[in-house]
Amino acid sequence: MNIKLIVGLGNIGTEYEHTRHNVGFWFLDELAYQWKANFKAEKKFFGDVARVARPEGEVWLLKPSTYMNLSGKAVAALAQFYKIKPEEILVVHDELDIPCGNIRFKLGGGNGGHNGLKSIQAQCGTPNFYRLRLGIDHPGDRNLVAAWVLNKPSAADRELIDQTISKSLQAMPDIMTGEQEKAVRFLHSK
Repeated sequence: MNIKLIVGLGNIGTEYEHTRHNVGFWFLDELAYQWKANFKAEKKFFGDVARVARPEGEVWLLKPSTYMNLSGKAVAALAQFYKIKPEEILVVHDELDIPCGNIRFKLGGGNGGHNGLKSIQAQCGTPNFYRLRLGIDHPGDRNLVAAWVLNKPSAADRELIDQTISKSLQAMPDIMTGEQEKAVRFLHSK
């Protein structure tokens, strides 16, 4: 099964641009640059959208403009319009439960309290979409999580996050062509 929609999660607005919660946007911006894709605001899809012709077929890139906790509204709107199945969707997001510099790639699973994932699961009616989980570390106390994800990472953490984005981009050919196990071996290696 090929990926037809890649969603980067984040929050719109300059005050959120460099925060940990915007890792998905950072990834998608880099991917769009590599694929020479241009985003344009699409009201009916509640976000910035780019269409890319790839060897494996047409792929949509989406950065929801709904804020994190309503991301599913954008994902469902585009997926329903273009008849994209949940298992043809890749969601790229920040992950508290993974240390900076680490990546996890999987199909389905829980939402780990991530409001963007909760929203997508609710709107799509299933957790069975792919996730590229980029580690941002955990502040150590759940009462500190909101402030943690909505603040800029340290320079050292940002460098580790940027390295995970670069490594993830290297795995995209395998992810796009359904070579999921090969992608997992590469992404999960040190």
